[in-house]
Amino acid sequence: MTDSPPQGYVLDELKVGMSAELVREVTEEKIALFAEASDDYNPLHMDEDFARTTPYRGRIAHGLLSASYVSAVVGTMLPGPGAIFLGQTMTFHKPVRIGDVVTARVTVASVDPEKARVVLSCACLVNGEPVLDGEAQVRVPRRRKR
Repeated sequence: MTDSPPQGYVLDELKVGMSAELVREVTEEKIALFAEASDDYNPLHMDEDFARTTPYRGRIAHGLLSASYVSAVVGTMLPGPGAIFLGQTMTFHKPVRIGDVVTARVTVASVDPEKARVVLSCACLVNGEPVLDGEAQVRVPRRRKR
């Protein structure tokens, strides 16, 4: 999927298999801004000397920074504006480092027309390898507001 409606999808427009993705490079600045926004200044993310002493042997990005790219896809592309997160599960597989390019991909796994809810399969990849995956449950508007 390349284009999504600027006002987002409504429930009856969503079909199993629809997918959208966002590609972002993880930078020093994005890690610093995320630390400021989240108040998470864990030295594993912020201090190279400290991080070298850990099993990761260097700084890694906050796991929730990558997860926030999934949120960006859900809130702006698929389903898009009007979608409300009800729950999310995530499993982290590999660390993300400064300079890595993260592809956040969201795919419609199921649609419940009665409850206006959608289950989305979510993944973040670096060089085609999963760094996180999981599912999100979202509520989707039934119709567009005029």
